[in-house]
Amino acid sequence: MVDAAITPIDRGTIITDTNNIIEGGTLGTADDPNPETTMGDGPVYNVVIDHPEATILWDTGSHPEADSGHWPADLYAAFEHTGLRPLEDDLADAGYDVSDIDAVIQTHLHLDHAGGLSAFADTDVPIYVHERELKYAYYSAKTDAGDEAYVAGDFDYDLNWQVVHDDREQHFEDLEFVHLPGHTPGLLGVRLELDDAGTVILAGDQAYTRVNYRDEWPMGGQLLWSKRHWLESLRTVKDLERRHDATVICGHDGDDLETLRGL
Repeated sequence: MVDAAITPIDRGTIITDTNNIIEGGTLGTADDPNPETTMGDGPVYNVVIDHPEATILWDTGSHPEADSGHWPADLYAAFEHTGLRPLEDDLADAGYDVSDIDAVIQTHLHLDHAGGLSAFADTDVPIYVHERELKYAYYSAKTDAGDEAYVAGDFDYDLNWQVVHDDREQHFEDLEFVHLPGHTPGLLGVRLELDDAGTVILAGDQAYTRVNYRDEWPMGGQLLWSKRHWLESLRTVKDLERRHDATVICGHDGDDLETLRGL
């Protein structure tokens, strides 16, 4: 156990069709072949981990100009992001400066998670990312294949990449990186062993909301690179939860964000 504090950083809200969040969330029937679309919202947040060895930022959120051309227009229409602000401003509201950050953990490089990386360009701040994620992000952003949710303008900088190669790695005391492919090829979860709160697992977008995790309902196909890998990673997180009596925090769940604030 380590004497570390965690501070969530509010980065706004994403609003999207619930079919993106829960596969088949709104289904037509013979009696109702054209059901009304249901929209849902969820928070975008980052986390500052005040660890004895470093002040660590978990994810960097969306680019502040996501609504004015930085994101592809069709993606912004599908995933409207309100409350956009520069990373520097949201950190300042929480009492931090970018210069306070000693390391960054990028769970993955999708556009709502990597949009603040430019704040660390041309610095020696280590950016931890999984090898498979880095490769797939560049493949997607620089070719016509892959996933359109990667925007080169988020991560194509002179950054001090620290590449995570294995399924489990530890670079800070009682903080473990856990490879959780499914949403993307290289999604990284974080397992923290905290003196006061016990084991906390930041599962990130392994589960967009609590329903994905608790009820094992996959996210919509647009949000899954591989359903088979997603199910395997779900088993990994649930096994960690059971063995460590852990608190699991999902990637865009408002109630989970409140739980995180209370730890």
